[in-house]
Amino acid sequence: MNKVIIFSAPSGSGKTTLVKYALETFPELEFSISCTTRQPRGNEIHTIDYHFISPEEFRQKISEDAFVEYEEVYTDKYYGTLKSEVEKIWNNQKVVIFDVDVKGGISLKKYFKDQALSIFIEPPSIEELERRLINRNTDDAETIKTRVEKAEEEMSYAKDFDVIVINENLDRAKGEIKNLIESFIKN
Repeated sequence: MNKVIIFSAPSGSGKTTLVKYALETFPELEFSISCTTRQPRGNEIHTIDYHFISPEEFRQKISEDAFVEYEEVYTDKYYGTLKSEVEKIWNNQKVVIFDVDVKGGISLKKYFKDQALSIFIEPPSIEELERRLINRNTDDAETIKTRVEKAEEEMSYAKDFDVIVINENLDRAKGEIKNLIESFIKN
């Protein structure tokens, strides 16, 4: 059976760090590169971190039914999962791993059902999340404020995921992730 693992979390929860750990630990996983219309941050690279496309191109792909799921997170800021990306990974006999926002994670779980393990990464607190976003140094104060407000709402969806991992201690969170993925892949 083709399988997928979905990681979702509020921005700043440590989701991307845990996804990278999973990819380093399990060679049978392959990262699904999402599409987005936002600008690259820091050292992000087109076709490695995201498929960076224009809002017009994104809307064209919507009209072509090219996405498993997509979300307009903010005005003209789209994120989505391409069907072609999932098929490519499955054709390589790999398990797809997603790093997506919370609503995207819920949509993917509904789409893939029992083929999916959905993991919600929760920060220890909103205050800690805000501190992490500030220390990340990639967003201005207004963007951080918006992300924190969004995080409070997103945390209310944690119950819609198969598992919640609280990322207070990174080594402990990595251990939980390792056990969850091992169990899911072997079944």
